[in-house]
Formats: sequence, structure tokens, C-alpha cells
Amino acid sequence: MMLAPKPIKVTKVLMCGGKSVGKTTILEQLIHGKVTKDLYPTIEDIYVASVDTGKGTRDQLSIYDTAGLQGSTQQLPRHYISFPDAFILVYDPSDPSSLDILGNLKVDIDRNKEKKEVAFIVLANMRSKSRQMSPNKDPNSTLDPESVLQRANLWCAKERIKHYVVNALERPSLYNPFIDLAIKLHPGQTKTSTFTQLRQKTISNLSA
Repeated sequence: MMLAPKPIKVTKVLMCGGKSVGKTTILEQLIHGKVTKDLYPTIEDIYVASVDTGKGTRDQLSIYDTAGLQGSTQQLPRHYISFPDAFILVYDPSDPSSLDILGNLKVDIDRNKEKKEVAFIVLANMRSKSRQMSPNKDPNSTLDPESVLQRANLWCAKERIKHYVVNALERPSLYNPFIDLAIKLHPGQTKTSTFTQLRQKTISNLSA
């Protein structure tokens, strides 16, 4: 008698934040190792990663990329709040308003989410020195990126959310946040002695 294969656990993750903070670039870099297409303003896109979590099965991570929020539109459509198991909140430290959006967004999610337990991580997307500042940044702003990062650290500590500084153009900087999130969503492989091996296996098996 043949044993039926273990079902793949599908985890749904929502990527959200302000407009032009680099959400799609992060996902393209993480999954494909490069930006594989011309990036236009996102309406909605889904990236699927098959992750080897070291348990003999491959868990599927469905990452929903959403349109950037701006101006008076700083709330997610209601249907985006009801289904995710985790939220990835992204901001650009060169644009202080993009961090403010995350504060409002977190309040809205906590107020309207249907699942009792959902995971959050925050990504600060530091842009390459050769790139221009965020197109959304107020030219009159006196806050430098380090000040914004410090403010984000304080906010994340208060909210008990892990805060990561990444660069969407540097793939290695993206590994830790997504590995940590996968481990949190798929518990059972947290032994320190196996973490290095798990890290290599997990990233090498991320695929579109």
C-alpha cells in the first residue's frame, strides 16, 4: 500500500507599505536573484516560493504584492486583511512619511484582522548610494535616514515586531528576514545546531 504524500502547508503573506518603497524589487531580487522585468506600479501580484524547512516536506509560501499606499489612501482593502498568516511592512528610510504609513497600517490591521494570531516583520529598504532619494520624499524634510531608522526601532520595539534593514538590490541582505519569518510560520526547525544548514537549504530552494 502506497502512503499518501504529506500535504503541503500553504502560508499566505501580504507585502504592503507606501508607494515606491521597493516592495516588488525586494520580491524579484529574493526569488529570482535579479529584477527580471520592468517594474510598473503594482496593482496586485502573487509570488510563490517552495521552501524546504528541513522536515522532509516543502512548505509553500504565497507572497501577495500589493499596490503602494499614499496620501489619504493609507488603508488596505478589507479583503487583504482577512486572509494573511503574516504581514511584511516595508518603508524607505529616506522618506519619513513611508514610516508613518506603517503606523496607521498596523493600527488598521489590528483593528480589522480576522485571525487572532498573525506575524509581522518590518523591512527598512535602504536604497543604493548611487540611486536618488525616494520620489515621495518631502524636499523640505530635515530628517535623515538614520533618524528615521532610530524612530522605526523605537516603534518596532513598542509593537514587538522584528525590524530589518535591507537593500532590495543586494540579495544577501534579504535572506535573514524571510528565513526568520518562514521559521516562525513553519515551526519545528529552530535548533541552533542546524540553523546554518537550514539557511542554505531554504534560500537555495526559493523559487517562483
